[in-house]
Order: sequence, then C-alpha cells, then structure tokens
Amino acid sequence: MTGTTDIRDVPLAEALGERYLSYALSTIMARSLPDVRDGLKPVHRRLLFAMRQLRLDPETSPKKSARVVGDVIGKFHPHGDQSVYDALVRLAQDFAARYPLVDGQGNFGNVDGDGAAAMRYTEARLTQVAQAMLAGIEADAVDFRPTYDGEGEEPVVLPGRFPNLLANGSAGIAVGMATSIPPHNVGELCDALQLLIEAPKTPVGALLDHVKGPDFPTGGVLVEPPEAVRQAYETGRGSFRVRARWTVEKLSHGLYQIVVTEVPYQVAKARLVERIAALLGERKLPLLADVRDESTEDVRLVLEPRSRTVDPAMLMESLFRATELETRIGLNMNVLDAQGTPRVMNLKEVLQAFLDHRHDVLQRTSRHRLGEVARRLEILEGYLLVYLNIDEVIRIIREDDDPKAEMMRRWALTETQVEAVLNMRLRALRRLEEIEIRRERDKLSAERAGLEALLASDRRRWKAIAREVAEIREAFGEGTKLGRRRTSIEAAPLVAEVPVEAMVEREPITVLLSEKGWIRAVKGHVENDADVKYKDGDRGRFLVAGETTDRLLVFATNGRFYTLAADKLPRGRGFGEPIRLMIDLPNDHDVVTVMVHKPGRTLLVASTDGRGFLVAEDDAVAQTRSGRQVLNVESGVEARVCVPAQGDHVAVVGDNRKLLVFKLEEMPKLARGRGVILQRYKEGGLSDAKVFALADGLTWRIGERTRTETDLEPWLGARASAGRLPPNGFPKNQRFG
Repeated sequence: MTGTTDIRDVPLAEALGERYLSYALSTIMARSLPDVRDGLKPVHRRLLFAMRQLRLDPETSPKKSARVVGDVIGKFHPHGDQSVYDALVRLAQDFAARYPLVDGQGNFGNVDGDGAAAMRYTEARLTQVAQAMLAGIEADAVDFRPTYDGEGEEPVVLPGRFPNLLANGSAGIAVGMATSIPPHNVGELCDALQLLIEAPKTPVGALLDHVKGPDFPTGGVLVEPPEAVRQAYETGRGSFRVRARWTVEKLSHGLYQIVVTEVPYQVAKARLVERIAALLGERKLPLLADVRDESTEDVRLVLEPRSRTVDPAMLMESLFRATELETRIGLNMNVLDAQGTPRVMNLKEVLQAFLDHRHDVLQRTSRHRLGEVARRLEILEGYLLVYLNIDEVIRIIREDDDPKAEMMRRWALTETQVEAVLNMRLRALRRLEEIEIRRERDKLSAERAGLEALLASDRRRWKAIAREVAEIREAFGEGTKLGRRRTSIEAAPLVAEVPVEAMVEREPITVLLSEKGWIRAVKGHVENDADVKYKDGDRGRFLVAGETTDRLLVFATNGRFYTLAADKLPRGRGFGEPIRLMIDLPNDHDVVTVMVHKPGRTLLVASTDGRGFLVAEDDAVAQTRSGRQVLNVESGVEARVCVPAQGDHVAVVGDNRKLLVFKLEEMPKLARGRGVILQRYKEGGLSDAKVFALADGLTWRIGERTRTETDLEPWLGARASAGRLPPNGFPKNQRFG
C-alpha cells in the first residue's frame, strides 16, 4: 500500500456544524429563495435560458418538454428530471402563474389538482413575458458564470425587463427561513415604479395608492382590512384573506342556488368539493343541502341551501369559516439581494431593487452597444478610404507581396479595417454602395452620440427606464386580456359570527315545561295547554311562545341562568325530556322562570331575602351546561324573581302581604352579586316583584281577570321600606300573576 491517508480528529459538533452550514447555504442560495432582481430561482432561470438556446421563441414551433428538461439537466442543473419538469409545468400553468413564462402545449394540469401529463407528451416554448425577462442577455447585460461541469456558461441573473418577482410571486422553504410572495398586477406595479422613478423618496403608503394588493391568477375577492395590507407591505411580512367569488341564481317558486365562479389561489377545486361533501355528511353545515361541481373550462360550483329562507350571505359565511372557500395567503418577502444576502424587504425596497437592476442592465447594454457601434464605424471608415483610393487599393492587392502591411503603412489603417477591406466582395465596389456606407456611418455616429450622452447623464438613463416601464405596462398591463385585474378588492366583512338564527330554519313553536321538569317544543303557538298531554301525575307549568331560532333563558332558584337553543328541544308527540339532562341543575333547586332571550334587554332579579338588582340580559347568557351565576344566594335563601325591567317603577310584595312601589332608578345595575335590599320584612321574605310604568298603573291577575290600580300614591316610598297592605282585590297568593 502506497501513500498516506490524511486523518484528522475533529469534534463531532464542529464537523456536523460545518456540513449543515454548507447544506443550509446551498438550500438558501441555490434552491429556495428567489433573486430580488429577476424574481427567479436557479432552476427557473436555467429553464428559460436553455429554452432560449433552443430558440423556442413565441413565434417558433414548440418542442417536447423532455427535450427542454434534458438540456437543462445535461448542461446546467444536475438534479432529477421530474423536479425540473415540475418547475417547467408551474411556469406554464395559467392558474398557478399570474403571467406564465412558458407556453405549454398539451395537458399541463388543471385547477382541480390533477397533475400534468408526462414530459414526453407535452411541448413548450417561451412566452412574450419570458422574452422580456431575457431581453438583452446577448448584449452583456448580466454576468455569466461557468456551469457545474465547466463546459459552458450560464447567467447569474436574467436582465429581467419584466418585474417578475412581484408580478408572478414566489414561494419556498429553506433552512431556517422561508419566502412567500403572492402575485400582483403588473399594470399597478408599473404605476408604482413610475412614481418611484419620479420621486425616489416616496413612502410605502403612497405606493399602495397604485399597488392595491395581490392579484391572483384564479381571481377571488381580497377582504383584508386596508390597515393590515399597509402594515404587511411596510414590513414585508403579513397575510391576506382571500375568499371565493360567488353569485346568487334565482330559481322558480322563490328558490335560489349559489354559484361559486372563482376559488381562492392554490386551492384544488376537487379537494374543496370533497371537503364540503364530507362536512355535509358529518352534519356540520346545517344551512347547506347539497353541492355539485358543474365546471367545464370555467369554475362552477353549485351550492343548494337547505331552504329558501336561508340567507345567502349567512350560508356563505358558514362555508367560509369551515372550508377553503376562504384562505389566508402569506406574505414574507424574504429574498436574495443583489449581493446574494437573504433578507426581508418591504414593497419599496423590492421595487427599488428592480429599478437598480434595470439601471445596471441599461448601463451595461449601452456600453456593449457603444463598443459595437465603434467597431462598425471603424470598418466603415476603412471602406470609405477604399472608395477614395480604389485604383491604388486594387493595384496593391494585385502586385504587392504583403498588401495588408502596405495598406496599413500607406493610409494608417488598423488591422481590423484592412481585414474588412480585403474581405470585401467585388460587387460592393459600386458607387451605390458608397452612398449606403456614408448613410450608415452618419446613422451610427448619431447613435454613438446618443449612447455617450445616455451614459453621461443619470437623468437620461432614468427617463429611458421609465420608457421601458411604460412599454411593459402597455404590453402586459390592464389594457390587455392578460393584464386585467382578476382579484377584486372589497371591504372586510362585518359579520363577526354566524348568528344562531342563520343556522336554523325559522318557524313558530311553543316551549312547554311541566311541573316535574319535562321540556319539549310543539309546532305553532299554543294559546293554552288545555289540549296538551302530559305524563300521568304531571301538568303544565311554563308555556313560552317563540321560534326555532330563539335562545331560551332558564333562571333557577340557585341564582344561575342557563341557556337552551330552541331548535335543540325535543319535538314530536312524546312528552319531551327532563330539563336536567340538558342543563346541570342541582336536584335541590328548581326552575324559577323560562323566557325567550332578547338581546339588549335588562332584567330584574331578586331573592327570597328581599335583595335584588338589575342585570343586562346579554350578560346572563351562558355558554355551557353549568350555566352562569348571576344572583348570589346564601344558605336558606333562593332566587325568587326574574322579570324584564320595562318601565320606570318597581312593585314588590312580601310574604307578609305588604306592597311597596319605588322608582326603578334606585336599583343598581350589576353583572353579579347579592344586590341591594328591595323591601324590609319582620318575618317572611319576598314573594314577587314587577317592573311597570307608573302612568299605566299596576296590573295583576285574579283568575282569568286582570285588574289595574292607577292610584298608587299610598304605596309609593323609598327602596328598602316596609310598604303597606295592598289594595282590595289583590291576590291571596301575593303574586302579580
């Protein structure tokens, strides 16, 4: 065995760190993050350059995608052919790329999520947008570097006359960082670029007067608040809420159906339909009856409501919350700058980086063209000298042993000029050709002067870039079919939550709660329970008229409020179910009252010890079976009264048959507590309380009759007084009825 092996002891952490860092840098620089100048990752850049070398211009016939992929992996990108083909496919999909860079022929997939056909079946060529990206690449516009095998060269970056980074967007996940840039409308970008050229100190907020937000190839509706949009573009990080576009189609007999015509960006339509159908099967979309996919070339999802009474907006709101008909598109403008450093840029920095790149490209192409013009003028000067001395030139060529050296010596010609003269054809010696040469020389001299003036003036260069931007806007802006904005901007929805009534078909019902605590709902409004059957030994206690969309408030003797959904109550011919199976009501407590919840109303609650207060009914709604404690009661005391506080005076009556009337304004409004003393008692406690309008008088029921007392002066007093005996005819049970 000859030679020695170099073996070094290296700590494992150091070895792993070096290798992982190399891998991370490779992923960041060569795979995941786009360049801010042309908005491309290396694989996309190599695809476009390879297709240009294959002369796959928009005017030429396309070639098999396999041919393109073969050239890319053979010359520039030594990776798997499928990954390269996938990148090519995405550049050709008009539902993935806002401005496709590849014109694909054949099956390149669809919005349903189906993949493209194999590369041997599809063909591809460049689009006009891709040509704009490559314009000037042969004129020393950008630097080139050796390919991976050293046999050729590839561009470090494309000239990028088209603002591709923001127009088409980009997404990628590197090591420890990621990028997510949605596509935008190029017409709006060009307007912002023009503003930035005219006023370089323009803030991001002013640029947003032109760049309204993302413009997705699949359309949709952007419903993100303007403040959030501004913050996202100012910081380079944020997200945008995008919804499907939908319309209502009227049918006969008052029926309707909802038609979704655009789905959010990057949402596979087929999987979306499967998701909606699955939720339907799980009974999680109570407002929806059916979903059908009637799409052809255009998207058409038909949603059938459960009934004609369902509000379309509420139906869609429930679907937006449960499905991908609404999605969030992230914004993370993490890109490689001109020095190859990854960093997050805001909108202005990205646009300025594009302009700086175009300024650099303009200078390089101008210098390149200036060199070409100088070389051509040099040759033309040599041609003109030939015409002035044509006979002598012919003699030297015919007789001299070294005509090249002789001509250079006699007329001080350069080697380039002499070579051009010696390579002239005899037919070019006509007088007409001399006129054409002089005309070409004058034209090129003027062009040279213009190029020199352009390179000498910063203002002229920016005016030239402004003209380029205007040309891009005219070619791809909103005046073209490709450039028209597809994603509309609408105000953020005001609906914070889908109301319960929107989830239920509205119909009248009567809620029945028996003495033994069995609850049920019967269809329609029942005036009395004379015809209602109960279990043997049971009878009716509460009869509440309402609708299926209502929520019921149940107030119990423990001072807790419980909430029941009316549509969830048992229906049919049975006797219902025990209410204690629906709420956690202790066995040693009972129901005080049952009422339909009316948002915004105020209630008076009181206990047997004569204490009470006012509470906002919205604060009494419970979210769980255990209810909400509102009126605190001590041992031996129970909640007794819960009535609407509609009026200006309160009437309370005790077990001692004393009646007191005082002003409602003397009652405090609390969220929870024992309350204040309403009436004082030597023995017994509170029997009943009522809120009423003094001008209308105090009303109570005696059997089937109602009596009203309007002269209440004897019973008016301050809160916490003892009161006096009620008027003649007041019920013996000390209840207002």
